[in-house]
Amino acid sequence: MGSNLPLLRSQPSRIPAAPFLRLSALWIQITGTWCNLECTHCLNASGPKDPWLRPLHAETARRAIREAEALGVKEIYFTGGEPFLHPAILTLLGEALEVAPTTVLTNGTRISEGVADALAELAAGTSYSLEIRVSLDDVDPEANDRVRGQGAWEKAVAAIRRLDARGLLPIVTATEILMAERDARTGIYQRFRDFLLSLGIEKPRVKIIPVFSTGRLAGAAGERLTEERLEGFDRGVLQCAESRVVAHGGVYACPILAGLPPARLSTGSLEESFRPVALYHRACVTCHETGMSCRNY
Repeated sequence: MGSNLPLLRSQPSRIPAAPFLRLSALWIQITGTWCNLECTHCLNASGPKDPWLRPLHAETARRAIREAEALGVKEIYFTGGEPFLHPAILTLLGEALEVAPTTVLTNGTRISEGVADALAELAAGTSYSLEIRVSLDDVDPEANDRVRGQGAWEKAVAAIRRLDARGLLPIVTATEILMAERDARTGIYQRFRDFLLSLGIEKPRVKIIPVFSTGRLAGAAGERLTEERLEGFDRGVLQCAESRVVAHGGVYACPILAGLPPARLSTGSLEESFRPVALYHRACVTCHETGMSCRNY
């Protein structure tokens, strides 16, 4: 993945920044870019072979959770890669739930009956909410699997059913990668909602996110934000104003750019990363234009 570091060094005066306001959300990139799938649109180019961003040691994640608690964090998210590949994920979810509402983002393929039971037990034993976000890119199996790999749809839908059966109310997360004319007419959100209702899920929850020009869809060129473009815009609404990501190598500005050197804010503590964020990447344009947030809402 390209970091665009030369741009950051050669034109520092032209790169706008977002302020740091507060630590509302801690993201833990628990498996780095290690994943059992290799989706064509993956925003950080995750996959099963030689992940370019290494998984975190469990103790690193624990230290981040403890520090975030002391700093007043409001939510904790686990992402990757595929978090359920990490041997300590269930234990770490339990520890995070002692601190704040906790979410795990997953492709669903690793959620067996046993894992679903364990998640339900965690949810029942805490006063904070446990949210499971399952990725699905189309309600049609063939279309979905063209993007996510053969058999991914069947396993993800099975996970959605298992979670719902245990009262965990999964959030189905889809990108706009396969949005076609039919969705422009009827709405991609409505299409997914109707599909979940057809599965017998009485309280469907859907989050739609845009496609980012990063990871496997990164291009060599593209527009960037400028001070002129942001004139009059409240930069405090950008997710990097309230979020930090702990990943291998340090603390980063946002989960989309975790692992990229220009997005690294600290190689030590979370508190050391509490400073303005350079809005240097093409992904920053997408967040600005769409109001995108990686959080649950």
